[in-house]
Formats: sequence, C-alpha cells, structure tokens
Amino acid sequence: MGKYRSFRSADSKYSFLIEKKTIWISIILFVLCIIVVIISTGIGSKYISPFDVIKALLGKAEPMEQVIVEKLRLPRIIISILIGASLAVAGAILQGIIRNPLASPDVVGITEGASLGAVLFIFFFDGIVSIHWMPLASISGALFVTALLYILSWKRGVEPLRLILVGIGFSAAIKSISYMLIISGPLELADRSIIFMSGSIYGTSLEKDVFTLLPWVAILLPITWLQARNVNIQALGDDVANSAGAHVQKHRLVLIVLSVALAGSAVAIGGAIAFIGLMAPHMARKLVGSSFGSVLPVRALLGALILLVADLVARTAFLPRDVPAGVLTAAIGAPFFMYLLYRNRNRRY
Repeated sequence: MGKYRSFRSADSKYSFLIEKKTIWISIILFVLCIIVVIISTGIGSKYISPFDVIKALLGKAEPMEQVIVEKLRLPRIIISILIGASLAVAGAILQGIIRNPLASPDVVGITEGASLGAVLFIFFFDGIVSIHWMPLASISGALFVTALLYILSWKRGVEPLRLILVGIGFSAAIKSISYMLIISGPLELADRSIIFMSGSIYGTSLEKDVFTLLPWVAILLPITWLQARNVNIQALGDDVANSAGAHVQKHRLVLIVLSVALAGSAVAIGGAIAFIGLMAPHMARKLVGSSFGSVLPVRALLGALILLVADLVARTAFLPRDVPAGVLTAAIGAPFFMYLLYRNRNRRY
C-alpha cells in the first residue's frame, strides 16, 4: 500500500485509491498549466512580461495592460482550460464504456450533433433566447445524435467496432446538414456558424462565455469522478461487469449522458474542436495507467494543456491572422488517429 494513497468520503460511501505517482504527475501538469497560462496571457500583438501578467492578475498592473489581460486574453485562456478538460474527460468515458481506443466525441459523431444543435440555436433563437441556453441546445443535439447512433449500430447488441464505423459515417452526414443550413442562411449568421464549425474560441468574454460554461463543468466533472468505479467495471466487458453485480445498462446510460453533456457544453462555447477527446486519454494512460478514477485529473489537465498550447500557437504563429484552435488540433489529431488505426489493425474487438 506504500505506492497508494486512499481518499474516503465522510460517510464512507465513496472511496478512491490513487497511486502516489499519479498525484505527483497531476501536480506537475497543474504547474505546467499555470506556466502556460502566464506565458500565453503575455504573448500577442502586444507583449506583456510574465511579471506584469502576474501583476495584472492581482489587479496591480498599468490600466492598458490590465484591460488586455482581464478583458481580452484571460477569458480566452479560461475557456481553453474548461473546454480542453471537458472534451478529454468525455473522450475517456467513451473509451472506457465502448472499450475501443478509437472512441472520442468527434469520431463517433457526438461533437457534430452538438454542433448541429448549436447552429440551429444560432439560426432560430439568436437574439430571442439568452445565449446562456446555448449549451442546452448543443447537449440536446448531441443526445439526439447519440440515440440515433445507438439505434443504427444495434444488431443483437452494440459492438464497439460497428459503433465506431457507423459514428464516422454519421458524423459526416450530420456535418453536411450543418453546412446546408449555413449555405442557405443569412450571410451574418453563416459567418458566425462557419467560425463556430471550425472550432474557434476567438472573442470569448468572461460574462457571456466563461460564466455560461463554468457551471456545467463545475457540476459535471465531480459527478464523473464519482462514477469512476462504474467506468472501470464497464471497461472489463459486460459479462465480467454483470458477474460483479453491476447494473451495466443503467450505468452505461448515466455515463453516456455525462459524456454527451460534457462534450455538448464544451462544443456550445468552443465549436467543433476535434481530437482532444482522442489524444488526451491515450497520453494519460501512457503516463499513469488505465484506472479511470486515478487518472481523471491527469486527463483533464492534459486536455486543458493541449488546447492551451494549440490556441497559443494558432493565434501567434500566423499573425496578423487568428487561426481557429480547432484547425490546429485537427492537424495534430488526424495523424494521431491514423497511427491508432495502424497500431490496432490486427486487434479483435
């Protein structure tokens, strides 16, 4: 037991056994995130030194630098952290319950369903309903697509490989519907939708975006952690899970809803940012193993770190253009996906 540290709730209903290595890696990743946040906040069309960034975060910088940090750069960075963590955890849930290393919200079509829900919201409710309801529209689209995906994949049960293949085709079909709406709509709404579909967090604000997404993440991530044991059991397969006394279908439904809610709320604010849900869980398993509860913080921190770095490069490497972060994550993630396909080419699911 010297390698592990236990955490138990006051009523002993929930308990976790976490490897000390996982704790140290989580601390290192957290420190790296802070460093990247400070560096990213200072880099842009006007450079601000790390020392001045810290002063701005404490409210003691010069007025112009204070405005740049608080109003322009910090909301975008906070949104990157929230979206990256949400997508990474959503992908980890899917890989656990589907038992397929290729599963992620964007691969199986959940991201596209969430995007379609958000595009429909922009076209039909923009200016009528508060923007704070947009995550609900995005989650509704993702849930609808997920239900259809399960129906189309069902043949005496849902096999992981069939679900992935149907999801890839379904993702392309849903994306085509979104683009049909964009082409047929007014120019102003089409421009907003195109930027959204490319996965951009440009122009995010504290009040409109951060305060909209933060409650979803603050509620859903702790609930997901409490479901960690069920994810671990699901990963063993239905037969083993049933023999252990688990309510497989009930737990699977809860976990799918959590994954869809995390991905949908993230997509509602950041658009169709791809492959973070695929890459971060694999990187976390390489670092600390496969136990979901132990590595949930590692996956969340890695997802946040990936999007922070991707957005930093996207907005500074191509000045004066501000390239959407989703373009860069797709450029990195697509070769990673092909590598996984090649590595698992002989695997039987």
